Amino acid sequence: MTAFGNAGIGKRGALLAPALLALGLAGCTTAIAPVDVTRFHGAEVARQGSVMIVPANQAEANSLEFRTQANAVSAALSRIGFNVLDYGATGGAYEAVVEISRETYAPTAQGRSPVSVGVGGSTGSFGSGLGVGIGINLSGKPKPVVATRLRVQLRRTADQSAIWEGRAETQAREGTPAAQPGIAAGKLADALFKDFPGQSGVTITVR
Repeated sequence: MTAFGNAGIGKRGALLAPALLALGLAGCTTAIAPVDVTRFHGAEVARQGSVMIVPANQAEANSLEFRTQANAVSAALSRIGFNVLDYGATGGAYEAVVEISRETYAPTAQGRSPVSVGVGGSTGSFGSGLGVGIGINLSGKPKPVVATRLRVQLRRTADQSAIWEGRAETQAREGTPAAQPGIAAGKLADALFKDFPGQSGVTITVR
């Protein structure tokens, strides 16, 4: 009697385990917001070589937020074939200049974001003058939205010339998992380097 009961429980457990796992994975997937990505590059883009991670703003070099984003970028670059040097090392063939920003705002009455994605060109950047507007539609009472943005520029160390640049943004309601800096960092970096180098000048949505 006992052996039969245990066997029955074992069979039910075996059937329930995959279902519970699938539900868990589905929950993780839906918790992460999509990422809008734009890349710019010339005809020839390096796909390997030593690279140093550097901040666009030296004042942020020791901030926790920069280190979190830099670690995510480092992991993404390693996966596509680059040899990422330890932070602070010198002598790399390339530099990956990392710039991050986070902004919290309340949507307008129509539920559209009053902010545009920061992909306007700057000195030495690809795609100067390009602007992409992204809005988020929230039903019911408007709640604060966190916009997290990542910009990475790969440039040759020798002459500081840019060979590739990517910009990504994700938006999520404040307090949700997708708005957490660590989760957003990994998602942005993975999306930015997906199918590297990507189609130049085209904005895609990575889910």
